[in-house]
Amino acid sequence: MSRLPLTRFHPRLLDALQGYTRERFFKDLGAGATVGIVALPLAMAFAIASGLKPEAGIWTAIIAGFLISLLGGSAVQIGGPAGAFIVIVYGIVERYGVANLLISTACAGVLLFLTGLFGFGRLVRYVPLSIVVGFTNGIAVLILLSQLKDLFGLSIDKMPADMFSQLHTLWLHAATVNPWAIGLGLLCLLGLFVWPMLLRVDSRIGHVVHRVVGRVTSTRAVQLGARTPGPIVALITLTLAAWAFKLPVETIGTRFGGIPDGVPAFALPHFSWETVKQLVTPTVTIALLGAIESLLCARVADQLMSAAPGRPTQANAPSGVSEDTEGRACGPVRQPRHDPNQELMAQGIANLVTPFFGGMPATGTIARTVTNIRSGGGSPVAGIVHAVTLLVVVLLAAPLAQHVPLPVLAGILVFVGFNMGEWREFTPERLRHFSRHYRLLMLGTFFLTVVFDLTVAVQVGILLACALFIRRMSTLFSVEMVSLQPPVLTYRLYGALFFGAAAKLDEAISAAERAPRGMTVVLDALQLISIDATGIDALRQLHKAVLARGGVLRIESLQPQPREVIERSGFAEELATGQPSAHG
Repeated sequence: MSRLPLTRFHPRLLDALQGYTRERFFKDLGAGATVGIVALPLAMAFAIASGLKPEAGIWTAIIAGFLISLLGGSAVQIGGPAGAFIVIVYGIVERYGVANLLISTACAGVLLFLTGLFGFGRLVRYVPLSIVVGFTNGIAVLILLSQLKDLFGLSIDKMPADMFSQLHTLWLHAATVNPWAIGLGLLCLLGLFVWPMLLRVDSRIGHVVHRVVGRVTSTRAVQLGARTPGPIVALITLTLAAWAFKLPVETIGTRFGGIPDGVPAFALPHFSWETVKQLVTPTVTIALLGAIESLLCARVADQLMSAAPGRPTQANAPSGVSEDTEGRACGPVRQPRHDPNQELMAQGIANLVTPFFGGMPATGTIARTVTNIRSGGGSPVAGIVHAVTLLVVVLLAAPLAQHVPLPVLAGILVFVGFNMGEWREFTPERLRHFSRHYRLLMLGTFFLTVVFDLTVAVQVGILLACALFIRRMSTLFSVEMVSLQPPVLTYRLYGALFFGAAAKLDEAISAAERAPRGMTVVLDALQLISIDATGIDALRQLHKAVLARGGVLRIESLQPQPREVIERSGFAEELATGQPSAHG
């Protein structure tokens, strides 16, 4: 009895540590510290937007981020809470409660681990790009909508989960708008959009800033400022402004009472198989979205690493060693492309462990991964440093977080949601370039995500993609009558004779039923590339029609796959003996 092959558990960190250098460590140290600082406001914002306390996001970033880097299959991917999960987690919390969210996340972790263990990681790539773009843009719209409450400072106790109820609730409470909250939120958004341009010499604004700032400080200070992440600048400056001027806006302290400065205790949520049975849909949704997001992020990281200036290509790079932009050896930056199965196993372990510390679902995060790469990170050590940095910041500065205004976090999330969406794909100019099938899948998935939820959107999208694929493949099969020279009738078969195209043989079957007695029907199968059981059944029907008129059916020039299927099904023997099929 053959055993199902299992994927070897081999974290990328083991390869990265071979030939690891002191210079490489300091680069990873700097990149990890930068990403850790960037992750702090995002982790809090993602948790709050998901209906959880801010510490749920922080400890997810610490624990899951550490485990994903320690055990993952990518050299540079950073794991943690992601914006894509906001809508899903909020809906689960509203419907099932926080305790059941923890159970769903842990079960999704088991599912993710098994997916990687049995080598199904590459199957995620078969999800059509149109569906990915559709639900990504849908999630982005829902994130933007969910942040309007805090961005405008509306007095709403609890936001509903679905879009129409959210719009209705926002409309009913429009009179409670807080102008101070709007001011902070808009300043945050303006700063996040403008900050990347301020210190870039190649931009008009940046050129002016460099000339002005350069008169009072050094170029080195300007470059250091350019590397400071925009969310951190916005968080610190606007928090100080709100605290100094005592602005009447809601903060983490007023809503949640601050953030605990200790490590959360390990706790098992109440677990029963009856509960698990009710959580199948949210569990599968978390696992599917986590797999798609993490592997898409890993692919983006591979592309950025291969395109980085000064990095040798895989063909000429020494194994496990790369060079920096000045050509100096700097350790194991140049790693092979990510291992999807190992990555899924690491994601599974992270999502299994994190809920026991009150965490939320985690996956690969594109924004933090890109920050890691651009900051010089080149091995999983940077991801581990990112988790340690977050831990140190939380333990030392947790009391200060109570002063963070929620409109500022909302502004950061609006910025994340805006950058998350691929809005250009929806412009009429771009849509004209796509096929009708692509447009139908993308726009259908988008509207289903916004109006219903991601689970329905992905399920319907994949079913629709399968139906459209079958329809398209069926159009590639054709039956062409080559000649009719009694007593021989010749047809030529093209493409794949499968269940979606078998009906195209009906015309040949009808012709055989009307043919003169003793007619020989020849099928030229040189261009027939594949056949399935339904195709065999259609050929059997043709064979019966020919035999009923006292004729003979011959199939010539078979390719390997059709020949193997025809022989294995016993149809080859039926053709040789000229006996009717016993199968129908």
